[in-house]
Amino acid sequence: MTAIADAPAVAFHRTLRAEWIKLRSLRSTWYTLAGLFAVGMGITSLAMGSAVAAEYESLTAAERLDWDPTALSLRTYIVAQLIIGSLGILTVTSEYATGLMQTSLAATPRRHRLLAAKAILITGVAVVTGEVLMFTSFLLGQALLASQDVPNASLGDPGVLPAVAGGGVYLAAIALLAVGLGALLRATAGALATLVGVIFLIPGFSGLFPSWLEDLLDFWPTAGGAAVMATVPDPDFPHPWLNLGGMCLGVAAVLAAAFVLFRRRDV
Repeated sequence: MTAIADAPAVAFHRTLRAEWIKLRSLRSTWYTLAGLFAVGMGITSLAMGSAVAAEYESLTAAERLDWDPTALSLRTYIVAQLIIGSLGILTVTSEYATGLMQTSLAATPRRHRLLAAKAILITGVAVVTGEVLMFTSFLLGQALLASQDVPNASLGDPGVLPAVAGGGVYLAAIALLAVGLGALLRATAGALATLVGVIFLIPGFSGLFPSWLEDLLDFWPTAGGAAVMATVPDPDFPHPWLNLGGMCLGVAAVLAAAFVLFRRRDV
């Protein structure tokens, strides 16, 4: 503790700039972001394919009331959250894998600044890329629906703009969760496996949980948190933005634990 206290202070903006240089200089960063958009557009195109028109025609009048073209075009988030989560994890774990973390800590002895810089940087990247992906997926999806004479939506329709923007916020929260998991586990495979469990496995086995744990899923990724991307009210999640807020509190708790352990460990 004394060594840290006596270490010269490094301006935070310098730490942030150093982290940005590291992130943008990695090929994996650009490959991951390119894959994010390629997969996202591919999923949207497949989801809005010719089968959608036949699916809509087969719906009853009551079922058509629940038709949500906005949510359909934003389904790309299901895979996008894994890709952007991988980027968040690698921001931390890649330095442990290569041994660069020791160099980073030598340059920035005040550890909380280093992790904070990583978290802020990933948040900025995730917000920008997430919003661009969501708006692009929405516009592409609605164009494909319109070409098939299927009911579609526009950004000016009630609830559409918050739903699309909420998708970007959701992806940013997932990226922050990934940073926290990476700092806690310090291994890419372990952090990624945990992330998959959080966003897929636990919600998938929700029916096996005792009733007092079911309410937790209201604030869980891919369940309550993702409900903001719908414009048709879901009776299970009547207040989706509150659900997303609860999810963000959970992410904050993971990050807080990551900061505590990051400061206490040797490396």
